[in-house]
Amino acid sequence: MSCAQLSRQNCLNSHTTEDKLKACASLATLKMSSVTQDPSTVFSQQVMSLIYNEGYRNGAENTETLHQVPWIEYDFNMGDPKTRSSPRLFCTHLPYYLVPRGLTCKRGKIIYVLRNPKDVLTSFYYFEKMLPYLDPTTSFEDFMEKYLKGEVFGGCWFEHFRGWHMHKDNFDFLLISFEEMVKNLRSVVVKICQFTGKHLSDLEMDSVVKQAAFKNMRSDTRANYKHMPSNILDNRQGSFLRKGTIGDWKNVMTIAQNERFDKIYQEKMKDIPVKFIWDINEDE
Repeated sequence: MSCAQLSRQNCLNSHTTEDKLKACASLATLKMSSVTQDPSTVFSQQVMSLIYNEGYRNGAENTETLHQVPWIEYDFNMGDPKTRSSPRLFCTHLPYYLVPRGLTCKRGKIIYVLRNPKDVLTSFYYFEKMLPYLDPTTSFEDFMEKYLKGEVFGGCWFEHFRGWHMHKDNFDFLLISFEEMVKNLRSVVVKICQFTGKHLSDLEMDSVVKQAAFKNMRSDTRANYKHMPSNILDNRQGSFLRKGTIGDWKNVMTIAQNERFDKIYQEKMKDIPVKFIWDINEDE
């Protein structure tokens, strides 16, 4: 069984998770993020928590983002989602065909956070080392091969994004990118507020942007996942929020690896009209 199959089985064989999926069909707002567990997910959890929770934003409330915007597919004792006040905020790495059916009736809003796949690969390579329940891949070369085949925790990046992109018209769907969040966070927050109908004053907007900046989020104990039990996330093996930049893949991938990646990327994405920012110095 592949890592992707194991992940899916662990997530969906739980009665608790099945109940959560059914309950989430009536969401007022659902936040959807990318296929792998990298800073784009935690970044968007933090942004949504700051936008929607005034107590969290002004420091009066110390509830972690994991509870502010809980996962659909993982059971972290978050309770019954039906009891959460509206708008209910969730995050997930699920492919489009596993999310609650009610979302295809546009009963909830989906914000898909996309990150360039080379940085996802690099981030995931280091993240895997922090997962004690997986046998870490010894070399980046081996991990890249597994990643390109979709044999990693969470499945295939290409299939995940292609699936959501091809079926996006079935959902109330907004696409944003991790790169946008790094280079111009305010514009992304404005875009999210317009999409969800949430009004923020200029001072509230300033507060969201300041606190959600990666360097500040990295030191925020409510958002940096430092609290996670070591049998789930071993922070001794690295930093979960590592760099939060664009183009870190250049520090890891060889020329040959990059050329191989580009060839496969072109094959799998040739009919998908998406343009990535591959380096922090690139213009949007």
